[in-house]
Amino acid sequence: MSATATAPTLVERAQINTPRLSSIDALRGLVMIVMALDHTRDFFSNALFDPTDLTRTTPLLFFTRWITHFCAPVFVLLAGIGAFLSLTKRHDRCELSVFLLTRGLWLMFLEVAVVSPLGWSFSWHFGFTRLQVIWVIGAAMVILAGLVYCFPPRWIAAFGLILIFGHNIFDGPHAAWLGGFGAAWKILHNLSFFQPFPRTVIASLYPLVPWVGVMSLGYGAGEIALAEPRKRQRLLFSIGISSIALFTVLRATNVYGDPRPWSPQRDALYTLLSFLNCTKYPPSLLYLLMTLGPALCILAFADRLPPLITKPLIVFGRVPLFYYLLHLPLLHGLAVLFSLVRYGSAAWLFQDSFALRGSPHPLPAGYGYQLWVVYLVWAASVLALYPLCKWFARVKRRHQYMLLSYL
Repeated sequence: MSATATAPTLVERAQINTPRLSSIDALRGLVMIVMALDHTRDFFSNALFDPTDLTRTTPLLFFTRWITHFCAPVFVLLAGIGAFLSLTKRHDRCELSVFLLTRGLWLMFLEVAVVSPLGWSFSWHFGFTRLQVIWVIGAAMVILAGLVYCFPPRWIAAFGLILIFGHNIFDGPHAAWLGGFGAAWKILHNLSFFQPFPRTVIASLYPLVPWVGVMSLGYGAGEIALAEPRKRQRLLFSIGISSIALFTVLRATNVYGDPRPWSPQRDALYTLLSFLNCTKYPPSLLYLLMTLGPALCILAFADRLPPLITKPLIVFGRVPLFYYLLHLPLLHGLAVLFSLVRYGSAAWLFQDSFALRGSPHPLPAGYGYQLWVVYLVWAASVLALYPLCKWFARVKRRHQYMLLSYL
């Protein structure tokens, strides 16, 4: 079934069935708010270790990190659904393919040239470049552009499922077996650090294979998003509950799906933390089941929530890139301000990475703040961004310029 044949039907459904668009925006807005909590913790927390390290963490710190695990999978899945829904605004798959290609390249450029230096480093020396979620969404869009041009949505969804369910077969040190092709394998499957030049490090934190699978699955799920409301809710909830059940069974048996098995800990609570502590880099099958399952259940009934809850979420969800590009410099700037007040200096916040060896500006002893400060700064930052996002959402709604579709 060709995209050109189905496009008029999609347009008609999109015009009539507006709640499903609001529910997608509301879920996207929710995960973006939660995402800011993780980045606030990065800049402000005094726990300078991995919050999922069960030998050092506390339950509150663990769950502060764990809840943010939902952000990247949901963000990438909804990007795939959004790509399918954008077909209602375009004439055919060729036009959609060109849009995905150009937008994907634009996002990859933004990650390297804006997000990493301006958001994370406040340094334009490019000594430590992070390739994170904006990068992988862009790269996945470039690949999806080719898939959309060649295959129908259900085939693309099947391809995504194969990548999601099959990539853990290749866990292990396979890059060492590939010789000169090892670097390419690392980009595809492993969290990796590259040093192309002295004092220049590129951190590939989001390997392509599983994330391409998530976006491809989202593109295929776009057909569900266009279904009649009751059918859509039933399908999304059924898939979500099934994902949670499959996660529980596979995780309990430690048979397959995550390179880091859970194990009994010193008490029941920490055993639960071990059970939930799935691998994000790269995202394991169990990590994706654990996060996407509940997200699909929320998406199924998000349009039933009261407007008092959904309206603010929709504001953020309709301008995701604008929000993302603003929130990191805001949090970084607040961290500089706090450091100037507390320490009289903030030099360590104007460099390429805290982790660079031999840094002339190491972190001061006892750097950081307790979790209540992290949560307070997070809430204040989100509230500060709300009027800006609301203004930009109005601009996008009033002016249908092509350039605005890239923001």
